[in-house]
Amino acid sequence: MSTLVAIAYPDKSTADEVVATLSRLQTEHLISLEDAVVVTRDEKGKVKLHQTNKLVAGGAVGGALWGGLIGLIFFVPLLGMAVGAATGAATGALTDVGVDDNFMKDLGTKLESGGAALILLVRSATTDKVLPEIAHFGGDVIQTSLDNDAEERLRHVLETREAATA
Repeated sequence: MSTLVAIAYPDKSTADEVVATLSRLQTEHLISLEDAVVVTRDEKGKVKLHQTNKLVAGGAVGGALWGGLIGLIFFVPLLGMAVGAATGAATGALTDVGVDDNFMKDLGTKLESGGAALILLVRSATTDKVLPEIAHFGGDVIQTSLDNDAEERLRHVLETREAATA
């Protein structure tokens, strides 16, 4: 079961930095994300969703593998891989999985003008290694599906900007 975590930041650039850090942690297999979206609210109150395309890359890789396998059968592996990658990326981009868009837009209306929120759907994480990496960005926890103890620990880490060792 995945865990929903929504953290507010003062601006989009901070949220984007956290996304970059989480992307690196994902390549190190310290966190597995199902969805990651940055929600912003501009000065006019308009809410925008910025998909991070974490899942599209997986679709392209899977498509390339299947395409390469099918290409080997028909003796054109490179063409098969190219078609498979394109199909996998397109399928991943068109498939809306993860956090509900209406929920994210509603959450965005609660942000301060110019603010941003990072909404994550976390499949799994090595918290003792992930928390120190994101702690120095700070942020305010605005919603989670964590249990009370885990949510309180996350709030504490982000407020003090240093990872607790507990």
